[in-house]
Amino acid sequence: MAYVAGVDSSTQSCKVVVRDADTGAVVRTGRAPHPDGTEVAPAAWWDALRAAIADAGGLADVAAISVGGQQHGMVVLDADGRVIRDALLWNDTRSAGAARELIAEFGAAELARRTGSVPVASFTATKLRWLRDAEPENAARVAAVALPHDWLSWRLRGYGPADEGPLGPDLTELATDRSDASGTSYWDPATGGHDHELLIAALGHDATLPRIVGPGEAMGETVEQEGIPAGIVVGPGAGDNAAAALGLGARSGDVVVSIGTSGTVFAVTDAPIADETGTVAGFADASGLFLPLVATLNAARVLDRTAALLGVDHAGLGELALAAEPGSGGLVLQPYFEGERTPNLPDATATLFGMTLASTTRENLARAAIEGMLCGLADGLDAVRRLGVSASRVLLVGGAAANPAVSRIAAEVFDAPVEVPEPGEYVALGATVQAAWVLTGARPEWRPATLARPTAATVPLIREQYAARAGA
Repeated sequence: MAYVAGVDSSTQSCKVVVRDADTGAVVRTGRAPHPDGTEVAPAAWWDALRAAIADAGGLADVAAISVGGQQHGMVVLDADGRVIRDALLWNDTRSAGAARELIAEFGAAELARRTGSVPVASFTATKLRWLRDAEPENAARVAAVALPHDWLSWRLRGYGPADEGPLGPDLTELATDRSDASGTSYWDPATGGHDHELLIAALGHDATLPRIVGPGEAMGETVEQEGIPAGIVVGPGAGDNAAAALGLGARSGDVVVSIGTSGTVFAVTDAPIADETGTVAGFADASGLFLPLVATLNAARVLDRTAALLGVDHAGLGELALAAEPGSGGLVLQPYFEGERTPNLPDATATLFGMTLASTTRENLARAAIEGMLCGLADGLDAVRRLGVSASRVLLVGGAAANPAVSRIAAEVFDAPVEVPEPGEYVALGATVQAAWVLTGARPEWRPATLARPTAATVPLIREQYAARAGA
């Protein structure tokens, strides 16, 4: 019996899932927290990874491991393999001006053609431009640029500064996968090559970039370190959304709607997508295909805030919402509590429309919150469809998806069949798929059970009301 391990090194924590490579059954799990903040010392991720591995019972019986992680984070290394400064995470927005500068220099259409996406503050290239301008001495020291999962996989394999990694600071051994590389704004999903002209424009000089490891290929093996046995095969890893798609078993025609702190809508497609409007990011996936993605800033936190305002928990919010009629009596919540990314309205605020003596009830407010959140995500689905992507079903995931009210109202908002898979750590589970793929030579067909399949009952009124308030 062989076991495989998958890692989700997310913004908030590190999760490890150990699975039976033959059956896909989850054997054990572990977790460790990450520091708060939008810039973090990568050493904290390494400590958390080893703590999560220990919490999961160790790796003594594990044959292969792969690391999924938060996308876009900037890890800059000097010639000795040392981290030059704390990593800037995807949610660090100080590089918004740098994104505008790069777009002005190259043009949105040209950047979309060359990288599949138009950069925003999340993307690595914008953070490198910020580093060049704000911290030129640090920028000048950069010998290599990695992403969080690249750096962790490098450390797992024994590389690092001479006093930390048994194999030393070999920067040519940095490796990544196509999904994570596609979020940098200096890699082309269509050709599979790094665009060093864009890297130089961002950083100010050229640097070593991780080699691309394909689906089912190994980066190498672990060497013995504290808490890490030697000889474990290390898979290619992936960005978090691509890993989640693998964990869900998503295929062409599936659209995943994830309701977390932020919301994402992404699809698996056979051909690359390039959207010069910047609405859809044309990422690659972790299976050899492509992963067009739309992100919204306002998702589960809309429900958190509304539930707190009404003095109920999430279950109570759902009960109130289901006591109201579709359309919430004309009450419409445009949920831009933290500005918005899709549409790109960073300075917007949330607005409640349609308030009358009749419509302004606790029940209608609860439903309006869920409808507004889902309408924002449905707009993302429309954006993906406009680029030729088909949606044969919507897979609704994330903590809020398990609320019966959310899934039932989703079936009224979306015009495609909705399925809610059972809750799971899908990024880490997707990484276990990679580990098993590397170990056996074939992608395993592990798919989660379905928690709910609400009856399709699209109510056009909900989105019509929401659309009527767009831009108001």
